[in-house]
Amino acid sequence: MLKTEIKKTMVLSLPIVVGQLGQMMMSVVDNIMVGKVGAGALAAASIANAMFTLVMVVGFGLTMAVTPLTAIACGSGNDRECGIVLRQGIIVNLFSGILLCGITVFFSYCIQYLDQPIEIVGPASLYMKVLGFSMLPLMLFQSYRQFAEGVSFLKPAMIIMLLANIVNILANWIFIYGHLGVTPLGLTGAGIATFSSRMFMAATLMIVIGKSPKMKRFDPTLNYRKIDFSMIKRLLAIGIPAGFQYFFEVSAFAASSVMVGWMGTDALAAHQIALNLASISFMVAMGISSAATIRVSNAIGRKDIQGARIAGFSATLLCAGFMALAGLVFILFRSFLPTLYISEKEVIDISSALLVIVAFFQVSDGTQAVGLGILRGMTDMKIPTLITLAAYWLIGLPSGYFLAFKLNMGIYGVWYGLLISLTASGLLMMLRFNAKSKKDGNQ
Repeated sequence: MLKTEIKKTMVLSLPIVVGQLGQMMMSVVDNIMVGKVGAGALAAASIANAMFTLVMVVGFGLTMAVTPLTAIACGSGNDRECGIVLRQGIIVNLFSGILLCGITVFFSYCIQYLDQPIEIVGPASLYMKVLGFSMLPLMLFQSYRQFAEGVSFLKPAMIIMLLANIVNILANWIFIYGHLGVTPLGLTGAGIATFSSRMFMAATLMIVIGKSPKMKRFDPTLNYRKIDFSMIKRLLAIGIPAGFQYFFEVSAFAASSVMVGWMGTDALAAHQIALNLASISFMVAMGISSAATIRVSNAIGRKDIQGARIAGFSATLLCAGFMALAGLVFILFRSFLPTLYISEKEVIDISSALLVIVAFFQVSDGTQAVGLGILRGMTDMKIPTLITLAAYWLIGLPSGYFLAFKLNMGIYGVWYGLLISLTASGLLMMLRFNAKSKKDGNQ
């Protein structure tokens, strides 16, 4: 039974994982191509991306509500409601995108107050402004992507993400380095490339879903009959806590970037490299988490609580196994991987040491990611949000600060704090899923 469940989750998660990796590779490519400009540009990208990600993940959280509500409707055979979720989700997400764009621009002016190296403040601020305007196409893309995941229409988003990487690389080549008559723009050019690729993603997925015969029964058109406030309320009831969950986690990593920034440009560049590499395996965990959300939500739609438990635990085992292998890769290739980003020896040495810590928190990172996904599939949001807050801000970050600055462990202390955060979160999420699913099954 368990083997069959793991296989089902693998099949469902594969296109999501590839799409997530495609999205992550855009960031990896940006960092590699910006790194060729120098450690200063990479450090500026680090602090700007850390702050922008704070805003972006709130948007991601809001869009995540579309998947479980669509999957529950699909699991219960209510095709019409799937289209309603999409249309009302677009209203919520585009309005949120406008607000988040404004917040990003505001945050870009705050970099100068974070006690960062003076040479990175100007480039980081301008880069962040450009990223802010990419929020609107990103939120539109996410709306359609989460809808497609909810009805298990997974391959188009995967293919579009892979094609978007080509668009991003070409645009980076043009705008960062200055080709085809364009003035070299350095880090700002990477922001323009990101905006261009996100416009491509949103427009293409919108057209594909709108034209697909497979999607016709769900009515994914923009044929609005009304603003459905009851559906908007349901979307916000899931989306707002999900946004806070991602915010608490990512803000902890952003705070770690600020703390590392106090240690100098080389430390911050190394931190960005380690974080970027850790994010690659995390994207696989997120893909498995999304598949787990779909499977748990479908089971809930069928009123099959035992099926939801089996789907949740099998996804956790699958993710833990993959992340353990990823940890082994980080240890074996810890000296090589940083050289893909930069050639400065001091930065490479620090990054190599950080990758050992990254390896040790892989299983915890995967477990907490899937834990959030399976609880979201049950529309259980409040307790997981509090768990995320406690794990990162009450346990992990204070531990990291103490280790780094009181015990003089420097950047390594900050990363040990992140390890503590992820371990606490993973353990508490699984305890919550076990208790919640047992309780619902007994009712």
